[in-house]
Amino acid sequence: MPASKSTPADGHVQRVELAGHIIDSLLLPKVLDHITAGGGAFRIEQITIGQARQDPSYALIEVRAPSADRLQTILADIADHGAVAVDAQDARLVAADISGAFPEGFYSTTNQRTEVRIGDKWLEVQNQEMDCGVLVDQTAGTARCAAMTDVKLGDLYVVGHAGTRVHPQQRETATHGFEFMNSPVSTEKPKGVAIRQVAHELIRTKREGGKALLVGGPAIVHTGSVEHLSTLIRKGYIHRLFAGNALATHDIEQSLFGTSLGVRLDSGDIIEAGHEHHLRAINRIRRLGGIRAAVDGGELKSGIMYECVKNNVEFLLAGSIRDDGPLPEVISDTLVAQAKMREQIRDVTFCLMVATTLHSIAVGNLLPAWVKVVCVDINPSTVIKLADRGSFQTVGLVTDVEPFFRALVSDVERLEKA
Repeated sequence: MPASKSTPADGHVQRVELAGHIIDSLLLPKVLDHITAGGGAFRIEQITIGQARQDPSYALIEVRAPSADRLQTILADIADHGAVAVDAQDARLVAADISGAFPEGFYSTTNQRTEVRIGDKWLEVQNQEMDCGVLVDQTAGTARCAAMTDVKLGDLYVVGHAGTRVHPQQRETATHGFEFMNSPVSTEKPKGVAIRQVAHELIRTKREGGKALLVGGPAIVHTGSVEHLSTLIRKGYIHRLFAGNALATHDIEQSLFGTSLGVRLDSGDIIEAGHEHHLRAINRIRRLGGIRAAVDGGELKSGIMYECVKNNVEFLLAGSIRDDGPLPEVISDTLVAQAKMREQIRDVTFCLMVATTLHSIAVGNLLPAWVKVVCVDINPSTVIKLADRGSFQTVGLVTDVEPFFRALVSDVERLEKA
């Protein structure tokens, strides 16, 4: 069925539906604003507003545009906010004509729950992730997000927005630990309250059988937070660790030499030739055959990486062009690292990002919108960048790393006894 109709008097028109918590989540005003900003006009034909907190609302909106192309652009824009055309039609599928690239005009995914209509049936898109294509297997009756590098010749991908619908993440009706975070990032949030709520979230994740992912940078080591994080790992509150060569290297440097970047963390003294310690740490681990071998052999006896090995916490170290060494476990091929990250985030329910801009943005790009994310950094721009990239579910706490971890461990231990 065509997506629009036109007459000389009316221009091009399409009716769309919007349902859910569209008032308190501000989805309705967003959709109306996008219509007018896109050069169109609207008329609300029907609206029903939920009376109770848990009741959904509904709006039927007539969208009008001066041309068919302009109308399609507007419809594609508001579709990402949950607006679905009343005249339902199947998604258009086009076979990939080359490997490693989507067909022209492919549907670019968001990180929000998405469905595609195939054979008059709506299929939920699996492995939801932003900036991917939707790969459809008509025989199996499935649809899933796929990265551009994974495209194979002949694969069927959704092209255009017709036959797609997005379910924007709604606010939760039940009281939960994140209600203090009404703004994405602020230097003026009450730190104590915020950290207690993060502690609540870690405890709830563990009790409900969820998985907590820590994305960490080397400042965790530099600021003297190794023992705090080690405590959380030993207590079973961290289930996965994503980091780079630097965090693991300086953690191991501290364990072997008592320094981080050549500075003693217990006294702050600069050690003569201490700038060599991180290289000597890498070299020793490489000679021993890797981090796990160093732990199993009794050479590595403390630290974050030691606790990960001893407590069966999966860790993924993704390398960069500036890495020294690197450590044997570091994955230097970014596409391989990205693929392994995708595998390991599928069951993650809570993500804590601490003091790492690049890794935070990378992981934020992979996480679906329903995974709660807290980003802790002394620099507020880290959280701002995450939000700008589309990880809108990220909420931020602007503070130094060591006071955060110290207070977090204290709150977790106190809540355990409550």
